Amino acid sequence: MADWQKITGGITAPRGYQAAGITAGLKPSGLPDLALIFSETEAIAAGVFTTSQVKAACVEYCRQRLQAKHSARAILCNAGQANAATGTQGYLDTLESGMAVGQALNIPSESVLLASTGVIGQRIKMDALRSGIPKVVAALSETGSDAAAGAIITTDLVTKSIALETTISDRPVRIGGIAKGSGMIHPNMATMLAFVTCDAVVSPALWQQMLARAADRSFNSITVDGDTSTNDSLIALANGQSRTPAIIEWGAEAEKLEAMLTAVCQHLAKAIARDGEGATCLIEVEVTGTHDELSARQIAKTIAGSSLVKSAIFGRDPNWGRIAAAAGRAGVPFEQENLQIKLGHFLMLENGQPLQFDRVAASAYLKKAATGAYLQEDTVLISVNVGNGHGSGKAWGCDLSYDYVRINAEYTT
Repeated sequence: MADWQKITGGITAPRGYQAAGITAGLKPSGLPDLALIFSETEAIAAGVFTTSQVKAACVEYCRQRLQAKHSARAILCNAGQANAATGTQGYLDTLESGMAVGQALNIPSESVLLASTGVIGQRIKMDALRSGIPKVVAALSETGSDAAAGAIITTDLVTKSIALETTISDRPVRIGGIAKGSGMIHPNMATMLAFVTCDAVVSPALWQQMLARAADRSFNSITVDGDTSTNDSLIALANGQSRTPAIIEWGAEAEKLEAMLTAVCQHLAKAIARDGEGATCLIEVEVTGTHDELSARQIAKTIAGSSLVKSAIFGRDPNWGRIAAAAGRAGVPFEQENLQIKLGHFLMLENGQPLQFDRVAASAYLKKAATGAYLQEDTVLISVNVGNGHGSGKAWGCDLSYDYVRINAEYTT
C-alpha cells in the first residue's frame, strides 16, 4: 500500500506556492497560453532536459541557470511558440523574458526558470509576452494550479495534474505537479513539459538525483510516436516550507520522499501517454525476469514504442507475435524458450511456445479499453517474462490511430 494519499490542489498543494495561467495572445486560438509558478521563498531547483542536439533557447537557459545556482523561485512557461531553432535572437528573447519576470516579481532574474512549447522555428511573440507578464503575476493565486495547467497545453485534449501528501518527522509533506504533452513523445529525458513543486527540505544534490531517477521510471518510460522534442523539460522545486528536518543523505526519509516524487511523475507520464494524439487507450507494458531494472525497462519501452504493436492494439487484434518480435529486438539478451506473454489475463505464450486462447474474448478486452478513454479502465496490460532474474520494469504508451496522422499532417496549417 502506498505511503501517501492523493490530495487536491495540484502544483499549489505544497505550502508556499502560487500559480496562474492567462491568455496573453501567444496562441492563434485565443486560448490560455502563459503560465507562472511562484515560490514565496527561494527553493532548491533541479531539472532534467531533452537530449536532442536541437534544443530550444529555454533549455539552454535553464541548464546554465541551474549549473550556476541550484535554486529558483519562479517558472514561466509560454505556449504557442517553441522558440527552438531560432538562433541568437531567440536566446536574447529568452534572456529578456527572464529579466521581465524577475522585475515583475521583484526577484533576481537568476531565480527565474523558463519553458516554451509550440511550433519549432517560431520565436516567442515578445510584444504579447511583455504585456502578459504583469498580468500573469497579478493573477498569481494559491488556487491557481488548474489555470496554470490549462495555459501550458497545445494539442492536449485534457490537462494533467496531481498532488500527493505523506508524513515525514510527524509533519505533512506534499508534492504537486502539472504536465503537458500529447505528441512528439518518446523516452530520452522527461517528455514534453512537467513542473513539480515540493515543500520538503532537501539538499540540492539529493533532489537532483531523486528527480533523475524518477524521470527514468516515468517520463523516460513513455512513448507516443518515437519522436523526442526540442523543448523537453522537467523542473522541480523544493522550498522547505513543510518545516521538516533537512534531508541531506540517503535514508528512510529520502526513500519515502523519492517514492512519492516518482509516483507524481508516473501519474503525469501516464496521463501524457493516455492523451497521445489520436489515442484511444493507454498501453502498460511490464517486463520481469531480467538481470536488472534497466534491461526490463529497455524491453518494455521497445514493446510500447513498436508501431506494429500499437497498430494491432488500435485494430483490436490480439497479435502476440508483434509483442514477441519487439521484445526480441530490444537489445537485451534472453533465452527464447523462457519467453512468456500475457495480454490482460490472456496467456498467449508460455516457455516460448504458443498457446490456444480465446481470440474473440481477447479482442473484446482491447475494445473495452478503447471505450474507457481518459478513465482508469482504458489501460491495455501487456505482461512479458523473459527469465528468472530479479529485474522488472514498466513502460507506457498508446495505440496508433488514423487520427495521429491527421493531427500531425495539419499541425502548422
